[in-house]
Amino acid sequence: MNNTRRAVLATAVLGAFTGVFASPSALAAKPLTIGFSQVGAESEWRTANTLSIKDAAKKEGVNLKFADAQQRQENQVKAIRSFIAQRVDVIAFSPVVESGWETVLREAKDAKIPVILTDRTVNVTDQSLYAAFIGSDFVEEGRRAGRWLLERAAKTPDRTFNIVELQGTVGSAPAIDRKNGFAEVIAANPKLKITRSQTGDFTRAKGKEVMEAFLKAQGKSINVLYAHNDDMAIGAIQAIEEAGLKPGVDILVISIDGVKGAFQAMIAGKMNVTVECSPLLGPQLMSIARDVVAGKPVPKRITTVEGVFPAEVAAKELPNRKY
Repeated sequence: MNNTRRAVLATAVLGAFTGVFASPSALAAKPLTIGFSQVGAESEWRTANTLSIKDAAKKEGVNLKFADAQQRQENQVKAIRSFIAQRVDVIAFSPVVESGWETVLREAKDAKIPVILTDRTVNVTDQSLYAAFIGSDFVEEGRRAGRWLLERAAKTPDRTFNIVELQGTVGSAPAIDRKNGFAEVIAANPKLKITRSQTGDFTRAKGKEVMEAFLKAQGKSINVLYAHNDDMAIGAIQAIEEAGLKPGVDILVISIDGVKGAFQAMIAGKMNVTVECSPLLGPQLMSIARDVVAGKPVPKRITTVEGVFPAEVAAKELPNRKY
């Protein structure tokens, strides 16, 4: 073989290998990048939610840019604008409050970056500003809490129940909806009366502080505590005990979330029921994000399937809890 033929053959072989290595099918796909802004770390539920998202991203090979808003909307807006500047593939966030998102979400839309809401919704006039919402039906959670109390009250039809309510963060979707759902259902029984309602900001410490104020104002006339999340309820239980009363007996304790701490409180006889709100949204978020980027149609609202757990089933259910 002469030198000319060798050169031609070498060029052809090199070209073939270059073609193989440059082929899109042979190259590893570019990893999906998601910018996620979390509300904060105010509760056991939120900690489990963050862990679910981080674990799912790692398992799926997703490049996750995570920002903790520390329960401040201005921090979330700043984080979203940072994600836009970084040209992430998808922006996802759990909004601190419902309102005040139009401007920054329009900026994301103009940048052609899809937005997915997790856990909490936003109140916007243009629904095209976000691609999908993944989470719970907060109104239904409030209704479920109310139905449990209706059934309990039906056993003593002549008794009046004075209810104190620990609301979540003012202006947040779960606080608004859980309040409305509960009030809607208990309206069927005029003997169920909400006598005081105040925010505990979804935290254990604030739940204890506000419950102390309720007890100081009303004392033994309180029959029921309805808390918008388990952490506030657990804080309130401490206040009830410190006041010399028995939570779960002297004051019925109804809560929402279904964290392990609530099941432990029920087993100890200090809480009566918790309505489930699953924080394990990570795998769903990764799946929906991939579909959105691929241009596949996705449901506007994806609601998680959840249950109601009264104290009677707590011991049996606790080993099954993942958060």
